[in-house]
Amino acid sequence: MKISIMTLFPAMFEGFCNTSIIKRAQEKGLVDIECIDMRDFALDRFKHVDDTPYGGGSGMILKCQVVIDCLNSIRTSRSHVVLTAPIGKIFKQAKAHEFKKYEHLIIICGHYEGIDARVYDYVDELISIGDYVLTGGELAAMVMADATIRLLKGSIDEQSSADESFENGLLEYPQYTKPSDYDGKKVPEVLLSGHHKNIEEYRMKMSLKTTWENRPDLLEKIELSPKQQALLAQIKEENK
Repeated sequence: MKISIMTLFPAMFEGFCNTSIIKRAQEKGLVDIECIDMRDFALDRFKHVDDTPYGGGSGMILKCQVVIDCLNSIRTSRSHVVLTAPIGKIFKQAKAHEFKKYEHLIIICGHYEGIDARVYDYVDELISIGDYVLTGGELAAMVMADATIRLLKGSIDEQSSADESFENGLLEYPQYTKPSDYDGKKVPEVLLSGHHKNIEEYRMKMSLKTTWENRPDLLEKIELSPKQQALLAQIKEENK
């Protein structure tokens, strides 16, 4: 898979591309990440990439010419183009699964006050990572790229990925490691028992409990199995 990130600040991605899972995925040949500086496509010698908005108003708007010329230099018939924008659909785990299937993913980082709306006609979709304001789309691009790359086969242990929050519509169960007793706070006995069936049921119950307590809205979006329904009823009864 290839991920091309169009940005005004390529230096922001140096740490992102050269640490942890992202670095290892590149070393394994699972993903090729490139950052393209959109300033290189400015037409004047001062490399101006934005200008004042027509109709007046505060801030500067990223020029469509700069973005589109940059995009045309890397886009192919197999590219899927995403623009980070507050008006876009909210990025979720299902979208990361969709992104991982593309041979070439292009992410255009949004800009300060905005981007010339004519750019919208040249992209496949608009994506937002949440209802808040960022300085630019660089952080959003990192979030989407990270969530996508870790799903590529070989990036991380497949079972580890399957157990993570949102993969099955629920939040992940609490995790523990050594020591088993720290400052009087003990790891649940069932996790030390070695009884795999009991551990599996405990984790299912705790996943449901964690979701019910912190994100009950998620429970409305999935169909629980009879076993999960029984465990959830038990959780609610215990917490009356």
